[in-house]
Amino acid sequence: MRRGNSLFGVTVLTAGFAFLYLPIVLLVIGSFNAGRQVNVWAGWSARWYGEALRNEQLVASIWVSLQVALAAATLATVVGTIGAFVLTRLPRFRGRALFRIGFLTPLVLPEVILGLALLLLFVRLDLDRGIGTVILAHATFGAAFVAVVVSSRLASFDPALEEAAMDLGATPMRAFLRVTLPVIAPAVLAGWLLAFTLSLDDLVIASFASGPGATTLPMRIYSQVRLGVSPEINAISTMMIAAVTVAVIGASLAAKRRR
Repeated sequence: MRRGNSLFGVTVLTAGFAFLYLPIVLLVIGSFNAGRQVNVWAGWSARWYGEALRNEQLVASIWVSLQVALAAATLATVVGTIGAFVLTRLPRFRGRALFRIGFLTPLVLPEVILGLALLLLFVRLDLDRGIGTVILAHATFGAAFVAVVVSSRLASFDPALEEAAMDLGATPMRAFLRVTLPVIAPAVLAGWLLAFTLSLDDLVIASFASGPGATTLPMRIYSQVRLGVSPEINAISTMMIAAVTVAVIGASLAAKRRR
């Protein structure tokens, strides 16, 4: 009976991993297809990587996505970390429940609704839509994810460590920088990576918040896929997968070395 359960568990796990990663493997293989038709194999070739890097529109979209993701993730990390401290460390205050609901609402709010709400806000404030509005939009929902990650670490953090540092003469800011921040740094880094990945991947909210000259890579890929999948898109997607994989592995190794 136990052996049957083990076999069933392995089968389900294998099927789950195949469902998640087999399309990615096929995408990577398709990026090395020598032919233009992605559904017809014409031999191995790396020509589409060169074609993709010579495509000025795709390259410009990559730079826009990276700029937006870096800025939005950094802003979301700062705001989300502050929100986590308010939710976990400050004593109860009037309106705390409303603050918690408002801060964490982007976690469950559909992206279409959030994007439309932000669009109406930008129009109301008479803000020209562009890279800046996309950064603000991505930071809005990214901060909620950062707050959840950092809050989970702060919940297990002993405030007595900060109190001991201040008893020894440290100011509250120095105690935070020398005691609290090093302890919660892995959670802050994890929150930043999560916000960065969500921003890099977002299509719906960016479509509402973007303007001329602020076309992100997901928006560019979506507009081209409607006309047919090109091996250039496979090549660009493979390079982005490789970059994100390297970043995640590097962050994991750095966190492990710190521990």
